[in-house]
Amino acid sequence: MDEQTQLELEAAAFRRLRDHLRERTDVQNIDLMNLSGFCRNCLSRWYDEAAAERGIDLGKDAAREIVYGMPFNEWKAKYQTEASAEQKAAFAESHKES
Repeated sequence: MDEQTQLELEAAAFRRLRDHLRERTDVQNIDLMNLSGFCRNCLSRWYDEAAAERGIDLGKDAAREIVYGMPFNEWKAKYQTEASAEQKAAFAESHKES
């Protein structure tokens, strides 16, 4: 496979993941963090960091809007729920320093 094709496939896979996360508003970021170690905010941070590596000043808010499909505060108000005690405990356990 040539590099351009690989790049295009990776971009398509990213867009599919982004769109899937946009559609699954029932899945909370804390659940993603507890199960996979990353969430929508991580994905947007990685996007922003990739832009910065190329000299593009995208910024945290713009990167989040790309991932969430709307301003983060809007998404948060519409879809984010308060984390349960169990979710918080699982998060604390998975993020203990060694």
